[in-house]
Amino acid sequence: MDKVLILASIAPMIEGFNIPNIDLLQKEGYEVHVLANFKDEHTEANERNNHFRNQLEFRGVLVFDIPINRNPFKMINYKAYKEIKQIIDHENYAFIHCHSPIGGVLSRLAAREARKRNTKVVYTAHGFHFFKGAPMKNWLMYYSVEKWLSRYTDCLITINEEDYHAAQNNHFKVKKVEKINGVGINKNKFKPIDTELKNQRRSILGYKENDFLLIYVGELSKRKNQQLTIDMMKKVVQLIPQAKLLLVGDGELRETYAQQIKDLRLEKNVFLLGYRKDVDQLMSVSDIVISTSKQEGLPVNLMEAMGTGLPIIATDCRGNRDLIHHGENGYLVDLGDGEQLASYVGILYHSSSLREAFGLKNLEYLDKYSVQSVMSQMTQIYQSVNYTPDSSLINNKKVTKALIK
Repeated sequence: MDKVLILASIAPMIEGFNIPNIDLLQKEGYEVHVLANFKDEHTEANERNNHFRNQLEFRGVLVFDIPINRNPFKMINYKAYKEIKQIIDHENYAFIHCHSPIGGVLSRLAAREARKRNTKVVYTAHGFHFFKGAPMKNWLMYYSVEKWLSRYTDCLITINEEDYHAAQNNHFKVKKVEKINGVGINKNKFKPIDTELKNQRRSILGYKENDFLLIYVGELSKRKNQQLTIDMMKKVVQLIPQAKLLLVGDGELRETYAQQIKDLRLEKNVFLLGYRKDVDQLMSVSDIVISTSKQEGLPVNLMEAMGTGLPIIATDCRGNRDLIHHGENGYLVDLGDGEQLASYVGILYHSSSLREAFGLKNLEYLDKYSVQSVMSQMTQIYQSVNYTPDSSLINNKKVTKALIK
């Protein structure tokens, strides 16, 4: 049985982006191995990672827990490199599919000898750290590294237009550059609901029928920039007292944001919900989805919003602009412009018909971002690196149903 390795720096990147890929490969008879750092300094996150590891092993996946650090300058990554190289050289993989900047660097370096023995390397860039408007230091470091490592890459997968053209126009030495529509959204999970069910769910979750709910799902981080969203709420609640912002996710800035909420006296309007397994439920009872991120790959939270049939207000950055067509399915705002953000919230609050029109347009756009569509793209990519699945795979309804459970 041929073996495939899926590698990322941290376990959540496997859990969040690679379960459909694992299912696809296993259904074709491949022995799938996963390599990532399953340790986390936070107890709750560590418990989630352990639970996920158990799920993988129950599926028959061999798991390698390697201490990779997201900081490229940590010496522990040199030890990780040696361990990864030893595993790759020993297992003789048909191909390796790597993710994340550090995971991509370590695995491509470690696989140089294996590639001479015909192991192929696929790298998915979930948003280059060099992009239009990025600091010069990002271009000096990340661009140079990615261009150099491209020679050790058989297929580079991008997930937005800007990255796709950057890889092509900057003459990366990769054998093949592809673009896919993100990681795929389960349309059976994220879908619109009627008003009666919406109000029932609101009651269960502790919200009132007349609450105007804004939701932002994402890691609490500088990149996701929830600070701007919280600042915006100070003005929004003056105009819409029943407005509430649900911040779903954990991160290193949780305490900082909690203090910001307190300083602005927004404790009754802004809520830090932490990590949640019921994101689909929370989205289904919300009125607007917000994203004030500084840069994205192709944001899953916005695709989930599209599936739920919600209007979106997002910053005009890479990744967001691939999904949002200004004035058609949502609004794009300038980075850092809280006034503009609040203004668009007000416009949508006062027009339920506009909210509905944007939501319907999002449902129209969603098809190409479904898990079925993305798995079709991934099958073709795997074929192009000498992986030859059954051509009936994507048309097999039983398999497709299994992929989106």
